[in-house]
Amino acid sequence: MKLPRRSFLHLAAAGAALPFAPHVARAQAYPTRPVRLIVTLSPGGAPDIIARLIGQWLSERLGQPIIVDNRPGGNGNIGTEVVVRAPPDGYTLLMAISSNAINTALYENLSFNFIRDTAPVASIASTPFIMEVNPAVPAKTVPELIAYAKSHPGKINMAASTPGSPVHVAGELFKMMAGVDMIAVPYRGGEGAALPDLISGQMQVMFGAMASSLGYIRGGQLRALAVTSATHQEALPDIPTVGEFLPGYEASTFHGFGAPRNTPAVIVDTLNKEINLALADPKIVARFAELGGVVLPGSPADFGKLIADETEKWAKVVRDANIKPE
Repeated sequence: MKLPRRSFLHLAAAGAALPFAPHVARAQAYPTRPVRLIVTLSPGGAPDIIARLIGQWLSERLGQPIIVDNRPGGNGNIGTEVVVRAPPDGYTLLMAISSNAINTALYENLSFNFIRDTAPVASIASTPFIMEVNPAVPAKTVPELIAYAKSHPGKINMAASTPGSPVHVAGELFKMMAGVDMIAVPYRGGEGAALPDLISGQMQVMFGAMASSLGYIRGGQLRALAVTSATHQEALPDIPTVGEFLPGYEASTFHGFGAPRNTPAVIVDTLNKEINLALADPKIVARFAELGGVVLPGSPADFGKLIADETEKWAKVVRDANIKPE
């Protein structure tokens, strides 16, 4: 049967498009089933709270559940490896945090390379620390603490959470830049175990997370000397930055989404777009402010650069302070 020229051209065009149709359909349909989001710490901490907050937004926007799967252990390496080994199809994501950057230098025999084996999807937030002391410490400013530490070398106990944790390296960076000798005391139970000893006076100083420390500072049980971000924080507007006294000092934890290497760009871009929309929502911005965090919208490339910069920065601290994992 001979087809009219118009019909033939129409069918030919449709036929030419057929090989690409399944790919287009898959890209447009993502996700078609629940997405697993790996959090490498136990429930209740800032990464878990952020994962659930953004996960709920994505669930509503994408029409599929985002299931938070807590995989603690190995200072985050266990959960990270789950994502590294997962199929690069967008259905297994990682809540990437500063520990991923620090661990690159902290652990010599990891079975994966974080930068090589993951794809940055989107940065979400940056959370600084509070340089805080027990009220019995005779220092109300950073310069006073530096002077006190220099006159009492090796006598000040600095609660360090677990070895190589963001809390620990923030303190070690301060020690290096200030030229002081404070004793880093590790806590297997992390910051939650260290805070009671700081409040009781067994520890004298700590670089604590905003979310866990603000209540004690406002209640007078701890004294804030400075925040570790480059700028002042809305939660503590009258507290200076460490960098005002030690130019160049900055220490914050980052949070963002990562995926297995070779995850299709169309999936990464879809997630990045939706996450950036969330970070523009005033309610979500306010929620991050409550956690002591600042939203970090940006492209996948922006997040990749942040990870690379943080990896390089903390590798130097890990080496110079000779930090070893437990």
